[in-house]
Amino acid sequence: MTNAINQRQEKFEDVELYEVALASSPAVAGSATNLAQLRRLTNNQAVETHPRWANDSRHLFFTVEVGDVTGSYRDLQPHLYWVDTEKPDSEKPDSNKTETAAVEQWAKDFLGSVDHYSVTADGVLASARLGTEVAIYSVAQPAQSFHKLTGWDGTYEILSTTPHSQRIAFVYSSLQKPAEVYLADSADKLSQARPITSLNHLFAERDLPQGKPYRWKADDGTTVEGMLIYPPGRFEQKNLPLFTFIHGGPADADGNHFEADWYQWAALAATNGWLVFEPNYRGSSGYGDKFLQQIVPVIVSRPGKDILEGVDALVKDGIADPAHLAIGGYSYGGYMTNWLITQTTRFKAAVTGAGAVEHVGNWGNDDTTFDDAYFLGGRPWEAPQRYHDEAAIFQIDKVRTPTHIVAGANDIRVAVLEDYLLEHALYSLGVPNKLLIFPGEGHSLSKNPWHGKIKVREELQWLQKYARQ
Repeated sequence: MTNAINQRQEKFEDVELYEVALASSPAVAGSATNLAQLRRLTNNQAVETHPRWANDSRHLFFTVEVGDVTGSYRDLQPHLYWVDTEKPDSEKPDSNKTETAAVEQWAKDFLGSVDHYSVTADGVLASARLGTEVAIYSVAQPAQSFHKLTGWDGTYEILSTTPHSQRIAFVYSSLQKPAEVYLADSADKLSQARPITSLNHLFAERDLPQGKPYRWKADDGTTVEGMLIYPPGRFEQKNLPLFTFIHGGPADADGNHFEADWYQWAALAATNGWLVFEPNYRGSSGYGDKFLQQIVPVIVSRPGKDILEGVDALVKDGIADPAHLAIGGYSYGGYMTNWLITQTTRFKAAVTGAGAVEHVGNWGNDDTTFDDAYFLGGRPWEAPQRYHDEAAIFQIDKVRTPTHIVAGANDIRVAVLEDYLLEHALYSLGVPNKLLIFPGEGHSLSKNPWHGKIKVREELQWLQKYARQ
């Protein structure tokens, strides 16, 4: 695997799967003759990831991060594929007029997304999302359907297997079970798995938030789902202060898993007295490719309606206190926060991070420009009106919500200039705001763990100051 020095991925054609036949003799392995045997296996508009050989040493499994292996670029949920390295796909010759290999999707009828997979002696085990749950499924042949294995409610991820043993290792968590590594004797004994780490025992000794899925109807009749996470000891109580916490991606989803870091801090907000609402709006994974694609080309307005209608439903049901509403998110969650504070003044406080407020400059500065153009139905000169209509900056004069802004100084996924633009606009309008820039950080605040601690501390204080008084 190679990356450009500038870390930018501007063409999906730059990412394909290849194979090279390595000679058994070390003296020959690096020779020019040997490297000339490099063969491209795929030729598509997708970004392939996580390649693993099947047990037959002929097929190569892989997943796709963004894009589609079957035709023109479009973002789908993560699915599981394999490519037959010995069977050419004669209908799809590559640019060198040589035949690429035949690609096939596994468990094509599965509605959700495949998050992780592991090759076993009998086929494949996959941790896959349906709605707010991520379970383990087994499948032996490509055309078969996923078979859900009996286990606990919650989230399974990072599976590890070996062809020489039935044992399975995995990471598991739920809202009230912090993440640990578990070991099961076999796939049919997941519910008897035992933890082999105790890295988060401190959390397990405390009263953690409880949660449950929540569903509502959108204006077009579509059922939308999210998670409600209640403060400890207040499960299913009414009239609670509400923090709407929007996940990034957008091809991601919130659900029944433990989260306590700078990016996913719903449990921390709940512990500080907030009922946290995590909406899985249009564009989220785990609900089918059609649901995910309905964000195109209305990148913020369609999911924005879904989210506001969810808040409306919570207020109508008496669950949320309409006098104490707050909103926030990071990355695409920041996009949505920036947009939604232009659509309503009902939120008393907002915390946003690494989110764009316009799309032309963001398209030009993003490290993956092809997905920006996809989501908006074209490049800036091809869809200028949509770039205008779906941008918060052109409606920013409607904002009355005190807004806290966070960014990494070296972010190339969402350029820090977007955050400066938002701060400057709010300042010029006299809207209370605060801009927190972390030096040396990119899109992920992973350089210094203190940065994440400071971020969440300041965001919680902002919510308390403006939305809980």
